[in-house]
Formats: sequence, C-alpha cells, structure tokens
Amino acid sequence: MAERAEDAKIGINGLDDILGGGLERGRTYLLEGAPGAGKTTIAMQFLMQGAAADESCLYVTLSETEDELLATARSHGWDMSGIEIYELVPPENLLDEDQQQSLLYSSDLELGETTRRIFEAFERIKPRRVVLDSLSEIRLLAQSSLRYRRQVLALKHYFSRSGVTVLMLDDLTSDVNDKTVHSIAHGVVRLDELAPEYGGDRRRLRVTKYRGRRFRGGYHDFAIETGGVRVFPRLVSAEHRHPFDRDMLTTDSAELNGLLGGGVDRGSSLLVLGPAGTGKSILALTFVKTAVERGETAAMFVFDEEVGMLIQRSLGLGIDLQAMVDSKKLVLEQIDAAELTPGEFSERVRQCVEVAGARTVVVDSLNGYQASMPGEQALILHMHELLQYLNRRGATTILTVAQHGLVGDMRSPVDVTYLADTVILLRYFEAAGRVRRAISVVKKRMGFHEDTIREYQIGGRGMTLGEPLTKFQGVLRGVPTLVGDAVLLKRESA
Repeated sequence: MAERAEDAKIGINGLDDILGGGLERGRTYLLEGAPGAGKTTIAMQFLMQGAAADESCLYVTLSETEDELLATARSHGWDMSGIEIYELVPPENLLDEDQQQSLLYSSDLELGETTRRIFEAFERIKPRRVVLDSLSEIRLLAQSSLRYRRQVLALKHYFSRSGVTVLMLDDLTSDVNDKTVHSIAHGVVRLDELAPEYGGDRRRLRVTKYRGRRFRGGYHDFAIETGGVRVFPRLVSAEHRHPFDRDMLTTDSAELNGLLGGGVDRGSSLLVLGPAGTGKSILALTFVKTAVERGETAAMFVFDEEVGMLIQRSLGLGIDLQAMVDSKKLVLEQIDAAELTPGEFSERVRQCVEVAGARTVVVDSLNGYQASMPGEQALILHMHELLQYLNRRGATTILTVAQHGLVGDMRSPVDVTYLADTVILLRYFEAAGRVRRAISVVKKRMGFHEDTIREYQIGGRGMTLGEPLTKFQGVLRGVPTLVGDAVLLKRESA
C-alpha cells in the first residue's frame, strides 16, 4: 500500500503495512484490548519511533507506575531516553480514610483535576506524540457514559489544535460493550488474545476503523517477543504477481518424469497423498535434490519429523541435506504447530521466497500444519492464498498429506486436492507374500500425464520405479490387488 509522507509510523513494519503506511498525524487513535494483549508494548514502540526521529514524546500513565514502564522497556532491551513519562497519581490518597470520606474529593473534582494535570504536562513538554494509558481510569471517574464521552471529546479537541498524534489505550476492564470512543477516534485497532486447548497463547489484531484511509482488513496474527511486537499481515496473493518462465522441471528418474508427463511445471503445486510410511517425504526430497542440483535454492518446512532424524535418514538414501543447508542452497526449518501461528508461518515462507530466493517449497505435512489452524475451513482458505502466492512468485510447491489408515478405505483429514495442480497417490498392496508400494498420478491440470500404476521401492538410491502394472486393479477403491502375472521389482540388496 502507498505510504504518505506525513504519516507517523508506529515502528512495527507489519502494523504500518496494515495501516497503509502508519497513523495520519494530528489525529487521535484508540488501541484497545484485554490486559496482557500487548497495548503497552505497541505504545512504547510508537513513542520510540518518534524519539528516533527527534520528535518530543509524552507517555501519560494512569494505571502503571514509571518504574513498571521502565522495567518493561529494559526487558526488551530498549532505551527510553527522549521519552517523557508522566505518572499521573490520583489526586486523593487512597490510603487516607479521612480523605476518602471527604466531600471535597468527589468524582467531579477528581475528573477535572486529572484532566487539568494532563493539560499541564502537555503544555510543559509540547510533544508531537502522546500516549494516554488508560481510558479505563477516566471512564471510572466519569461514572456515566455522557460525561465520559464529553471528557474524551474535550481531550481530542485540545490535542487536535496542537497537531499532536495521540494513541489512547483502553484495557476494556470497565465496560467491554462501551463503544463511546469508537465514534470519536480517527482510527481503532483491536487486540485479541486467544488461548487454544493446547499450545501457547495466540494473539491477533484487527483494524476496525480508519477514517479516509484504505487499510488491510481482517485478522492479522502478531507475537510479543524480546525486542517488541511482530505483526504478520494477512497474506493476499493478488498483491504478489511476479513474471517468470513456466518451464518444465524434471527429476533424475526417467520413470517418475514419464509418470508426470515429462515433469512438474514451474509455479505449480504438487500434492502427495498416501498412508504413513509410503515415502511421501522421500518423494518430496527427490524434488529438493534435483532443484539444488539445478543450482536453485529450496525450502523445506517439517512439521511431523525431527529435523536431525530426517537428515540422518536422508543420508541413507543418498541425499545429503546437511551439505545443502551448509551451502545455503536449502532452508530447512522445524515447525512446532503448537507454538506457531498461521500468519507467522506465511511470513517465514515469504522470507524464504523473497529473501533467500527459494524456487521449490516443501510443506511436510499438512496434517501437522492443520494443528495450527482453528478449523478445516480456515486451513483451506489459508492454503489457497499461500499456494496462489507461491505460484505467482514462480515457486513450485510440494505438499504431503498422510491419509488415515494403512490399507483399505483411506480418507484424508482435510481435502485440498482441488487446490493442487498435480496429485500423486501412493498406496500399499500385497503380492507374492510381500507388502509393496504403488504410485500413480491421478490429476494434472496442465498437460498430459501417464495413467498407469507403477510399483516403486525406497532404497540406497532413493526412489526406484518399476514398469507399469497392467494387471493391477483396485487402487482407486483403496484396496489395490494384483490380478494375474505381472513384472514386479526385485527386493533391493542391502
């Protein structure tokens, strides 16, 4: 989105992108969310961004002490020099029983005194950026919605005459349903904190209002890390069109290339379906190996298997993943679905494609990825955007899905076959007293593909395919059987 020169950047790249460049100067904004959602951290980053640009900044705190704010800054390794922190102590001493009972300290006087002291601090410092933390204290002093609205309006008009950019925080502890400030503020950002049944807390934000500005709507994941808040804007594939040559990518297996009708088209997606143990990861590694041999960079995101074990297992198949990683030709990442949000995963994929230059991307597997999503429908929508993004960037995507069961009627935990451009089906079958494996291509959007079923073995040379099994029947029913005599692969010697 286009940036405007007059915008006051928050200093969080993802959030500034969502807001279309930052906050329009001279306006009042609302940042709301439950306690612990990340409001104070974002507010501090907003002021530090201003201080870095030699703007005077004021943090008015009614709920936290100055020591608490400085301790938060130290935990992130921040230097708060250049930011004036004004700790607004209540005008009455709550520990003094005589003053608590005095009629001189009614809520009217407290509210007026609080407002007067905010104005005094403002006139003394004359800041360009102000944070007011939090509105809940003013709401409690106002005692009625009408007085609260008038008081916030008074603050807004006072600040607007000075052209200052104001960020008001609301912790929603007084009245969650009170939308009084929403109609007054120029823009509203809502922070939510979600607690899944298992795994770490998830945080997301949404811009619910921004007058006169196009912004990126919907929910966006974010995380609070040491060093500040990181926001991961929702991926919109239509914004990432990139020209590329749609050539044919081949492997070092002539049989597999023949099965695929010559290979896989660049900028397409390949889905590998099959029960556990059929070699889905090995097939994906075949494409990684050939991509690196072409001099390209590849990326592999592993959800189900420990990376060290995958590297060791691949060595036995003649694929040295560690050497690829060391030569910076492979980005190999272990993904913990219980800790990673979908937005952060999309951001990692984008970094691999746009920064590392990955042209082949493997997600192994969607079963593990599904655990990080709130539901099947959300997974399908997210995968649709991710695949469209990768396709438009000219990256070839390989996805694996483990089907339920080993033999017989097998089902996938989520149906994404219609999203993939090419679908490979792996199956077990029984013949000559042995458990064997069969491979077939059941879908390819672009061009011809072989409609035969071939046996394959996994050994020291990787994946070896045999001749088409013309007597093989029942693969689509999920119970493959061999009818009559057929040429089968011999067991590979150790």
